[in-house]
Amino acid sequence: MKKIEIFDPAMCCPMGLCGTNINPELMRIAVVIETLKRQGITVIRHNLRDEPQIYVSNQTVNNYLQKHGAEALPITLVDGEVAVSKTYPTTRQMSEWTGTNLDFMSTK
Repeated sequence: MKKIEIFDPAMCCPMGLCGTNINPELMRIAVVIETLKRQGITVIRHNLRDEPQIYVSNQTVNNYLQKHGAEALPITLVDGEVAVSKTYPTTRQMSEWTGTNLDFMSTK
């Protein structure tokens, strides 16, 4: 199984689902990750506000941020390689990477 890690920008809470104006993309990716979790698949998610050191210690993320700046966040690594940046992976991508059928969700 592929290892998936999402490096979020600094957010107010671990999933970014706080406040009154919730970003629908944050809601979508949170639902996808929770659905995968219930099927025994782990997607690791990092928040810059809570774990700044991992953005420095992970050489792939550090190099990517040095080259592209913080505007590249969120960054998704699949097996240690940058797969998506500047946006969250689509539901279809998450389905392909995990081999899990997520067709019941939006195809975005």
